[in-house]
Amino acid sequence: MAPNLRIGVDVGGTNTDGVVLDLSRSKEPDKGIVAWKKLNTTKNPSNGINNVIREMFDQSSIDPNDVASVTIGTTHFINAVVEMDASRLGEVAVIRLCGQFSKDIPIGIDWPPRLRNIICKYRGLVDGGLKIDGSLIAELDSQGIKNIAIVGIFSPIDIVFKQEETAAAIVRNFYPEADVVCSKGVANIGFLERENAAILNASILSFARHSIHFFQDAVTRLGLKCPVFVTLNDGTILPASATARLPIRTFSSGSTNSMRGAGFLIGFPRQATAYSEICGVRTNFSYPDVRSIGLGGGSTVGRTKTGTLMVGPESVGYQITQKALFFGGSTPTATDYTVLADTSSSLGDRSKAEVPDLTTSLSEFKIGVKSMLEQIVDTMKTSPEDIPVVLVGGGTLISPDVLAGGSKVVKPNWSGVANAIGAATARVSGVVDSLSERAIERAVANGALRETVTIAEMEGYPFQYIANKSRIIVKAVGDFDYSRSDFEAEIPDTNGASCTWSESNAKETEPARDDSSVTQSIAFTKEYIDTYEPQVTNRVWVLSETALEFITTGCYILGTGGGGNPYQHFLRLRKSKRAGAILRVISPQDLKDDDLVACGGAKGSPQVSIEKPYDSDCVIHLEIGGGNGLQGLIIGSSTALDIPAIDGDWIGRAYPVSWQMTPVVYERKAMMVPTCISDGNGRIIVTPTELDAERALRAALSQMGYHVGCAKGPVSGENTKKWVVENTMSLAWRIGHAVALSRCTKMDDTVAESIVAEVGKIVGVERVLRMGHAYYEVIIESTSGDPSSAKERMIIPIKNGNIYAEIENASGKGEILAMVPDIVGVLDAQNGEALGTQDYRYGLPVIVLGITASEKWTSTARGLEIGGPKGFGFNNLKYKPLGRFSKPKSVIDEFNVTQ
Repeated sequence: MAPNLRIGVDVGGTNTDGVVLDLSRSKEPDKGIVAWKKLNTTKNPSNGINNVIREMFDQSSIDPNDVASVTIGTTHFINAVVEMDASRLGEVAVIRLCGQFSKDIPIGIDWPPRLRNIICKYRGLVDGGLKIDGSLIAELDSQGIKNIAIVGIFSPIDIVFKQEETAAAIVRNFYPEADVVCSKGVANIGFLERENAAILNASILSFARHSIHFFQDAVTRLGLKCPVFVTLNDGTILPASATARLPIRTFSSGSTNSMRGAGFLIGFPRQATAYSEICGVRTNFSYPDVRSIGLGGGSTVGRTKTGTLMVGPESVGYQITQKALFFGGSTPTATDYTVLADTSSSLGDRSKAEVPDLTTSLSEFKIGVKSMLEQIVDTMKTSPEDIPVVLVGGGTLISPDVLAGGSKVVKPNWSGVANAIGAATARVSGVVDSLSERAIERAVANGALRETVTIAEMEGYPFQYIANKSRIIVKAVGDFDYSRSDFEAEIPDTNGASCTWSESNAKETEPARDDSSVTQSIAFTKEYIDTYEPQVTNRVWVLSETALEFITTGCYILGTGGGGNPYQHFLRLRKSKRAGAILRVISPQDLKDDDLVACGGAKGSPQVSIEKPYDSDCVIHLEIGGGNGLQGLIIGSSTALDIPAIDGDWIGRAYPVSWQMTPVVYERKAMMVPTCISDGNGRIIVTPTELDAERALRAALSQMGYHVGCAKGPVSGENTKKWVVENTMSLAWRIGHAVALSRCTKMDDTVAESIVAEVGKIVGVERVLRMGHAYYEVIIESTSGDPSSAKERMIIPIKNGNIYAEIENASGKGEILAMVPDIVGVLDAQNGEALGTQDYRYGLPVIVLGITASEKWTSTARGLEIGGPKGFGFNNLKYKPLGRFSKPKSVIDEFNVTQ
């Protein structure tokens, strides 16, 4: 008889949980749970795993020969990051294979400052990297350094030159003891997110390698012959030996295991949004929507320099039985306070904690913990209504039974070992992000039984402007093939370190609790947003970080799905501002007639921008939508002249071609010539007319990396006032302000004045490439109304950006609700953020909104011909206004203070 039992173990910082499952009995009242146990985590995690499995065997007289697998999940690695523990996090150097690109973006630019100071120690820029079509940016010219992550532009598609691998070989040749991480093996396309992931992976590699070795050792000492797996962020598993190379893929597995366990016991978690964060670090991993806070039984409790009671994020972890007050130690922990509040508790000696400070601060502790939990619940909610809150894991002991925002608090049976249940029920996966479908073979290679493998996710993205090139992401999932015995058993040890436990592996530190010397981002609250006012003096608007965040959010929404994500531009501007730069904005109506206004921006594929960081830019924005909406601020604040940006642009949104601008609407002759483009690598092209620019430059993109900086001839102040779409930066600010406020109040449908569809979810995305532009349509199905009734669907055709929104009822009859030049935006319903067309994927809950276009487009036949449906090839459609246009109110006019 084949083995039928699965063991799941979750190794936390404080407790190690275990469960033995018979999945053939999962429908029975006991869910097939044969045995379960919760014990303290030990200094050497091998002993804790061994202890919990041994006690479960004794508890239910389990024969080891009946065990098919042991799957281990852990919060060890994420705890090291959450707690910012320098004893477990290594310092990392980064080599970027990028030429001069990204020189203005330091590593860890968007990290929490304290974590960045621990990990991010060096950055080197060397020639190298690829263009999106796989050709070289430059030949490789590298240097060897110790403990590094190597990150090449578009390295995930580099299957020919293998530059990251070449650089890694050079480093290892000179420094065999070094730990070298290649980013292409860590994460997918998305330069900053992949670099962040590679840095975190390198930082935790040594600690993780030792830990996973001890996981395997624990199973071996029990005499078990079954394979050992480790759970990943997305709820699937890989053999332990494989995960030792990529421990970052386990970073959120502890939380994910708990969610999978909750799903097994009661329900199912939702997936994360387009981008996810690990302890404040932006990544592009796929896993359920998880937010981590430093709150658990071992969390230390102390006071800041200002006297405020602070719970976590530091933890005594596995040393709770030595350090906590109830066990005779000297460190106040969350467990001490919890047991002190529960007079019926038999855990520890209550008298040892009945000290004045704990007794007097008990109510403060309860309020603090309740506030932390309510804040994270509020962050996770997608509507203002109270919803059920399911609490699982060891932290349920310190959690209150009532939380604001929760209609009820549920603590299901076996909630204390839900993480172990999630580990035991995980499946094998294989994911590829490339130009071919190899996911099934990847899953089988990882251990899946071929006949059980199914395609769980599949998405295809034609790259804008790039013929015959697509990005295909496929994820396959299947049950493990227990007949396999060909897995690598040894844990890789690239630096030659001995895998023996010592004090150096678990040395104790007392990290500082206060980091007030480093600039932190502002945490938005309703009160802060309601009272915030822009700084405008003598009709000059000086942008704060808050204003910059608002404008960035608004720019992406105004991009109508195209225009590229402005996030990198925001990071660059925030860095400049923190270094002393002044970001100034003036009204176009304050220009003198003989002033000269420069113009430029980026041209090419938005997909390139997520890999190839920007470098050059403009003064008036070419378009407010997407990344170009911040370009004027970048050049204006980075020159000795301190040139202000204009509160306006030439489009009022994002458009794909250069002749779709208001100067072309009002003047038939070329007015902004010559036009110049540069690839940032020494190649420059100049053209004399707008028509020549669009034809010649579009063709040149294929030879210049599909993304270039673009500068146009200057325009007089007189003509700027005639042609400009006014106050669009003010509009972006107001949209961003509305989004931020909606997050605080959980009213995501307030982000614009005109909502053209209720909340729905994407049920289909069809993509093709024509004439260098991505043409496709996204299909959105309503999630409102009777679940059993037929659903209305919305269809949005796309040419790089959203063209129109058509509602289709159950009978198939359609009605167009909004169309270009009016703005049709698609927002993530979970956080109000804009989604670029590259982010559209099945199952993502979204809100569709419409904003009326400027009269600069709609008041003339030529404007509608260029910027309306005919400008996109829809000659059979007649423009129907979404609403009556009202010029955005100028921030400068509203908030100006004269001195």
